[in-house]
Amino acid sequence: SFLASCKKMIRSASKTTVDPNEVKRFQLLANKWWNEQGDFAALHSMNDLRVPFIRDNLLNAHGGRRPGKPLAGLRILDVGCGGGLLTEPLGRLGADVLGIDPVADSIGTAEVHAWHDPDLRGNVRYRAITLEELSEKGGQGAGQFDAVVASEVVEHLADLETFTLCCNQVLKPGGSLFITTINKTQLSYALAIVAAEEVLRIVPSGTHDWDKFVSPMELERLLESNGFHVESIRGMLYNPLSGAWSWTESTSINYALHAVKLEEEPNLDEDDPEDPTVIVAQAKARRWYN
Repeated sequence: SFLASCKKMIRSASKTTVDPNEVKRFQLLANKWWNEQGDFAALHSMNDLRVPFIRDNLLNAHGGRRPGKPLAGLRILDVGCGGGLLTEPLGRLGADVLGIDPVADSIGTAEVHAWHDPDLRGNVRYRAITLEELSEKGGQGAGQFDAVVASEVVEHLADLETFTLCCNQVLKPGGSLFITTINKTQLSYALAIVAAEEVLRIVPSGTHDWDKFVSPMELERLLESNGFHVESIRGMLYNPLSGAWSWTESTSINYALHAVKLEEEPNLDEDDPEDPTVIVAQAKARRWYN
């Protein structure tokens, strides 16, 4: 059948979100995550925007749970969590957060840091695993999460479509996907690569590859063709002098996106509906037929 052919094609391609070169690069930085003045200083200060962005959108969807722990009762997956810079504050808001990353040394750094805070021990867990491994049948990830967070991650991935489909697979219907990333514009090349990496040394040289940047329009199109509805896109601006982030009307450099998983459609494959290759084949078939 056509669907079976799709499955074979996708299995033979062995799609993965992981770029081995990116893994090597972050392996070398694994012990630097919690130096607030170091290579990841901009990510530390980005929490001032991204934590409220995630919190407020989840509160709008689910309502407040407990005073002081507004995200209590919600399960969040932090994809590409690194040393846990975003995982920890989400855990402090009461969410049950699983941070995953393919770089085992980064997971080790995250676990050690979280261990020192007793308030996090019941809320934050880490696993050295890829998103596609977690989403596979037997990976205990399918349909488990109220939200998936991928902050400053998609610009480092090998395959965005696999990422999108795996996010859909692990989310509950109506669950939220939060992404922050870098637009693909001449301005983003000038500021995020030339200025940030080569001139100001805000991040290590070679951190970003402009070819992997994705525009909001392209990302929205990809998400909406794979079972999501994009709720909002907001521009973000980094001030290298103050080290602070702010919201801006322009999405020409950095931006944040919130999407919601649509209600699930009937399964088209009766043999193994949870197989992620079936999910991929279904999505591709729908687009080809349309």
